[in-house]
Order: sequence, then structure tokens, then C-alpha cells
Amino acid sequence: MSSLAPPIHDDDLYEVIGGKRVLLSKKSAYCALIAGQLAYHVGNFADSKQAGRIAIKGLFHLTSNCDRRPDVAFVSYGRWLSTRSVPRTDDAWNVVPNLAAEVISPRDSAEGVEQKISEYFKAGVEIVWVVHPSQNKIHVYDSPTQIQVLTISDVLDGRPALPGFRLPLVELFAEPSEDKGS
Repeated sequence: MSSLAPPIHDDDLYEVIGGKRVLLSKKSAYCALIAGQLAYHVGNFADSKQAGRIAIKGLFHLTSNCDRRPDVAFVSYGRWLSTRSVPRTDDAWNVVPNLAAEVISPRDSAEGVEQKISEYFKAGVEIVWVVHPSQNKIHVYDSPTQIQVLTISDVLDGRPALPGFRLPLVELFAEPSEDKGS
């Protein structure tokens, strides 16, 4: 008896690894919230500086047989001119983002994340953020082997992809306070 991968439907999120489509696992609501918050902060900064564009779960063409879908990506206007339209097809965006962020959920394997980080840098991504919501930490990769671990008391810095971007992690991982006035 052979085990078959589940079929991929048009509305499923997938990546292309080794020339084959691979279905992505679902993210928890909290992971999706953190990815949205990160995109919000990076996007506002990029807009204010007219620095580039943000993509959430966008598919990027990295190499001839590898398309990846970071949870959050930043593409500078140096890599994709502001006057150039972003493709409106379902095909992968044929640009390498400057920044790729992966928000780790319990279903993500360490091996799979390490593979993505390696592929991002081989393709030309400048910096990779691996967000660990369950630990309130971000691993900042300047290369596949140069890592800085930030905790909730630290500030995330956007260099080299987004010079001047700074986000206190306490803001990213803030939990809502209970309304005691009700």
C-alpha cells in the first residue's frame, strides 16, 4: 500500500520544492495574528519611507525548481521598481525578496525551516526572520549560520533590508489586557 500526498486544489497554499508542488500546513490563529501584525508594522514603515512592497503568503520564484511562500516578505523598490506592476496571475512572483519572515507553528519541522532559510540565502534574500510565537522570540538570520536570538525585551532591527525599521518585540507579542471597567 502506498501513501499518496493529498491532492492540491486551486485555493490551497503550496510551495514548489524540487520541481514538485508541496501543500503547506495550516497556521494557528495566533500565528496568523503575529504574521499579520509583523506585516502591518513592516508595511507601514516601508510605505512611510517609500522603500518597497510587502507580501503576505506570496509565492516567490527563487530558483528553477524552488518557489517559496514566506509568511511575510519585503521587496524593495531597488529589486522591483515602484513604477512596475506586481503580477496579477497565480504564478510565482519572479523576484527574490529582500526580507523573508517565517512564523513558526507547532506543525513546522526544524528541518523544513532550516531548508527554507538555506534556500532564501542561496537565492539572494538579505535577512530572514524566524518568529517563534510560542516563545515570544525571533531568530534573526544574517546568513544560514549567523543568528541572533531576540526575546520580548529586545528590539527587532530591519537592517540590511529595511534600514531604520525598529520594532520592540513587546509590541509584536503584546497580549490584550482584560477590560476591568465592565
